[in-house]
Amino acid sequence: MSLASIAQLADLPVDTLIDARSPAEYAEDHLPGAINLPSLSDAERAEVGTIYVQQDRFKARRIGAALVARNVAAHLEGPLSGKDGSWRPLVYCWRGGQRSGSFASILEQIGWRTTLLDGGYRAYRRLVVNMLYDAELALTPILLDGNTGTAKTRLLELLEAQGVQVIDLEGLANHRGSALGARPGGQPTQKLFEGRLAQRIAALDPARPVVIEAESHKVGTRILPPSLWGAMKSAPSVRVTAPVAARAAYLARAYGDMTGQPDLLKENLDLLRHLRGHETVDRWQQMVDDRDFTALAGELIVQHYDPGYESARARHDLTAPQAVELTALDDAALEAALPRLIDAIGRAAGSNAG
Repeated sequence: MSLASIAQLADLPVDTLIDARSPAEYAEDHLPGAINLPSLSDAERAEVGTIYVQQDRFKARRIGAALVARNVAAHLEGPLSGKDGSWRPLVYCWRGGQRSGSFASILEQIGWRTTLLDGGYRAYRRLVVNMLYDAELALTPILLDGNTGTAKTRLLELLEAQGVQVIDLEGLANHRGSALGARPGGQPTQKLFEGRLAQRIAALDPARPVVIEAESHKVGTRILPPSLWGAMKSAPSVRVTAPVAARAAYLARAYGDMTGQPDLLKENLDLLRHLRGHETVDRWQQMVDDRDFTALAGELIVQHYDPGYESARARHDLTAPQAVELTALDDAALEAALPRLIDAIGRAAGSNAG
């Protein structure tokens, strides 16, 4: 099977995608939904590669074949043991070569209708790079702007439930985009982040606007591709505002994973010493010890986050945003504000078209 576009991945005529590469290769990036059934482990791949380069190619192939057969046998007796005769797997490796070919050959001999991906992972990665780096993005972005704690991520979820097209960059990057924005599990690799982004873009209707949270060129340590960042810099925006007290209460709830680990929170606050000074950070860390998280969030908003937002806005020549004022940030209030927000998005899209 050959891949002609990223959109094709959403409707492949197979039941299971099998990534036959080593665990380290899979962890760096893989096709969406693929499971990792390595034909060679990381150590085995390194061993066979060393023999191939430094000793004898025939010997490397013989040893590699024995290892692949042994590993595939373990997969057949383990995760594949419950598959019936109608199962349709697609197997790929780095470039559609020996590892996936050997794996697929064994599956075919059993009687399963097995597909190989022409060009392997590299063919998929070329499509991602072409979409995000080479071709012009077919997107009409509208930025959802607002200072920290204005529930932008939750608003994206509610907008999507109403049929509005959105891209949740923080969700794709598994990071809240702020100094204290780390999430459990850590961030995906840059390649995996780009793959997720390409898949999301491929699922959108280019004729309709898409709402994207206003970010810098980075979300945590993941970098936005220049095509998307360029489109975002010139996009119209809708800015949501809310009182500091409401924002502080919202942050204290939304960052529950962080407040539940006070030692980690204090370590992250240490990173702000060069910006806000030792005295201020010492006071914030005492608030953590006192479990006064709402007060801490309020001070972070006023003394750290808001000044940072205003400084960033001053550096960019932004068009005047559509404004939506929120008085509260609980779900009932956010849902009640959706008609006004959707109307503002429509006005922003109209101004962009004009």
